[in-house]
Amino acid sequence: MGESREQLRDAFRAVGRRLTAQRCLVLEVLEASDGHLDAEALYDQAKILDPNISLATVYRTLAVLKKMDLVEEHRLGEEHSHYESVRDRPHYHFTCLDCGRVIEFDTPLVRQIRQELSQREGVRVIGAHLHLTGYCARCQNGSGGQHTHEE
Repeated sequence: MGESREQLRDAFRAVGRRLTAQRCLVLEVLEASDGHLDAEALYDQAKILDPNISLATVYRTLAVLKKMDLVEEHRLGEEHSHYESVRDRPHYHFTCLDCGRVIEFDTPLVRQIRQELSQREGVRVIGAHLHLTGYCARCQNGSGGQHTHEE
């Protein structure tokens, strides 16, 4: 886990909650994942490590971790949510409309927009989400260039 177990335990205590083995497990599975897991995929991976964990526990744990800003929830072009552990550096997502591939990227432009908005409007921006959709290079090449319209 990105934070030490003691730091996590303190963070949970500060909000009146306990750091249970199952909560640790959900965080560990998310941090070890290369992709963005939905709750069912997360449950499947967690169940390998703890056969006693339930899908309901995974959903409840995700809600707690999200509320504590330890986990981010994303809609990546599907009807259900995907989750990932919060990272030190911001990043954004591109989802291919053909194959569903998710590409993570960073750009200084979002930081610029946040700063400009703060200065111009006097607001305090505490978060930014950017999700782009389109066609990845592989799908564009495989489609004979037929994906040309913009939304």
